[in-house]
Amino acid sequence: MLLLIVAYLGGVLTILSPCILPVLPFVFARADRPFRSHGLPMLLGMALAFSAVATLAAVGGGWVVTLNEYGRGAAIALLALFGVTLLFPSVADRLTRPLVALGLRLSGPAADAKASSVLSPLLLGIGTGFLWAPCAGPILGLILTGAALNGASVGTSLLLLAYAAGACTSLAAALLFGGRVFSAMKGSLHAGEWMRRVAGVAVLAGVGAIASGLDTGLLAQLSIGTTSALEKALVEKIDMPMPSQQPSSAPQASVDPGGLMLASTQPEPKKPALALPDEGRLPSLAGATEWINSPPLTPESLRGKVVLVDFWTYSCINCLRTLPYVRAWAEKYKDAGLVVVGVHTPEFAFEKQSANVRRATKDLDIGFPVAVDSDYAIWRAFGNQYWPAFYLVDAQGRIRHHQFGEGQYAKSEQAIQQLLAEAGRPVASAGMVSPEGKGTQAAAAAEPALSGETYLGYEQARNFASPGGISNDRARVYAGVSSLRANQWTLAGEWKVEGERAVLVQPNGRIAYRFHARDLHLVLGPAADGKPVRFRVRIDGAPPLGDHGTDTDAQGNGVIDGQRLYQLVRQTANEKDRLFEIEFLDAGAQAYAFTFG
Repeated sequence: MLLLIVAYLGGVLTILSPCILPVLPFVFARADRPFRSHGLPMLLGMALAFSAVATLAAVGGGWVVTLNEYGRGAAIALLALFGVTLLFPSVADRLTRPLVALGLRLSGPAADAKASSVLSPLLLGIGTGFLWAPCAGPILGLILTGAALNGASVGTSLLLLAYAAGACTSLAAALLFGGRVFSAMKGSLHAGEWMRRVAGVAVLAGVGAIASGLDTGLLAQLSIGTTSALEKALVEKIDMPMPSQQPSSAPQASVDPGGLMLASTQPEPKKPALALPDEGRLPSLAGATEWINSPPLTPESLRGKVVLVDFWTYSCINCLRTLPYVRAWAEKYKDAGLVVVGVHTPEFAFEKQSANVRRATKDLDIGFPVAVDSDYAIWRAFGNQYWPAFYLVDAQGRIRHHQFGEGQYAKSEQAIQQLLAEAGRPVASAGMVSPEGKGTQAAAAAEPALSGETYLGYEQARNFASPGGISNDRARVYAGVSSLRANQWTLAGEWKVEGERAVLVQPNGRIAYRFHARDLHLVLGPAADGKPVRFRVRIDGAPPLGDHGTDTDAQGNGVIDGQRLYQLVRQTANEKDRLFEIEFLDAGAQAYAFTFG
């Protein structure tokens, strides 16, 4: 109950945030109508739509992002139509198409109010809810992070609904006040038509701000120091730990757009014993196509040991950032009876090649056993769905703990210590490891990336902005665009876009991406014959200088010498949208996916 109250109060404070500004025109456009039959249904639809979309966001997954993009597009079109009918009622009166008729119902005169149902304002509220992008302050961030850590649930949806209800409460107060002002002006100045046109302009301005990304970019930055400070103070009053305010000895976690956890962990004080329920028997490992650093292992041969099964793939940035911890655990607890088993399950076709996996295992300094799961047999046996994923198995061969995505390293290590103690092999030091990864294995930024994983193959591509879209499986000359919105990307030059990659046909092809993150990575491969491909990186049209990644120099120059993840940008801060451009000087470059951190 206390969490529901805090979430509700956090929503109430949203009215003070600049991020709410694009929503206000849609709310105040109904100020001249009765609150019970128009304002209340609209706010109800807004709260329900926001809660549904935010709940799906907590579950995570690229399909959620795609679904929400379609929903936002439909809502933008609907509300733009609503603004036009407010601004030009004489034009609206002459249009008879069904969609415009819906717009006319939304903006119809008060005389028709009795004849119309609450469906119109409810539909308007649902459209507004799709577009509502409030600043992710501490309380909303806490709700979404908790869902990512522990899994979305009915409780998560209730918290999100409480947050939305709080925001709608403050909007309702503003709407009631605005209605009185409107009535006074209309009665004294006879300015109903003029106010209607002003509302139409405001609605269209709000649609333009949202369609251009202003609501999630500039307005989100303006929110710093408003609701954030108040929400933090509210949380501190009830002594609730938050991801963004953990003590220095605890994990500092946040959620990225793709749904995985980003964390930087230091040793933390001793905690009460964890509840480690029985999650089933360790499945067979017989589906491995080969083993690296070990002969084949079986559940029977591992009996009596505590086993950490780590699902990973070598081009995954989230997997790479967990490796320093996995290596440290393998070294620290090997004499106490811990066995780490890496299960390499590929995402891209090139990760199925044995030579590539063996090279990556050596380059990444992995000394523990690795089961090569190129046929997904072990993945299916576990019912796994995530990279990375940890499964911790006790000495009796029972799975007792799991962790999906990055983060919660201290909790995983505490679980290792407890299971070793259960097996009669307590460790002398109960302290936590604190490794520092380098390059692509370095911890993610404290501030979450606002850009998410983006695939360049047509099977999962999104936000592609080059004119004409993608031509599947055939070579074509693509043209870039003069300006990109956040998270849009383009190709320029002659490319052949295949299911999981884009292949450069002629030299001097380019890729551009407008991103917001500290780090930018790109999964790349050389020409089909293995010949290296030279490239050059620019940020906002200039060499990266001090913001270059480990695979580029200060002038942005680099070489693709293998199929792997390349760190191309590593900034000191994550402060604003920036334009990334990469030009490949030789033909044959293979580009698979952008990832951020």
